[in-house]
Amino acid sequence: MGKDAVPFLPRQHDEDIVVHHDEFDEAELKRIIRALNLKVTTQRMAILKALHEGRRHVTAQELYEKLNKDHPEIGFATVYRFLRTLTEGAFVTEVRMGGLPARYELTPKGHHDHLTCVKCGKICEFENRAIESLQEKVANQFGFKLTHHILELYGVCPSCQTRTQG
Repeated sequence: MGKDAVPFLPRQHDEDIVVHHDEFDEAELKRIIRALNLKVTTQRMAILKALHEGRRHVTAQELYEKLNKDHPEIGFATVYRFLRTLTEGAFVTEVRMGGLPARYELTPKGHHDHLTCVKCGKICEFENRAIESLQEKVANQFGFKLTHHILELYGVCPSCQTRTQG
């Protein structure tokens, strides 16, 4: 793979995600919808619950497929539009890892970065104070006031390393 090539990342599986999962109760999910000046509907609640209860970093298509099992009345366009609205309201974070289709997660209460396996698609979320501090120093060095960032690291996870060595 060339230095600037976008890695191919396989579709993730639930067990391949290491997360720090924030808990949102039903009342908090309703507050999110109301904060967007929207009516709390069964469809919107189902989308938010599926996003909350499922794994993180799902594409709109994956979320739609998950919802479709129990809510066939909810169309893909509805899922996508509501994800866009949630993203614009900063209640959902859109992550574009390596130029792939956007992945969505409920905006976590605390910041984290991502380490993704290029073989199996496993995503590890991590927090590192030294990295955060260094990013602030770099921004200051260039006269920037840092507002936000997304750090994406790519590599081969221990499981895939073992498989290729064995």
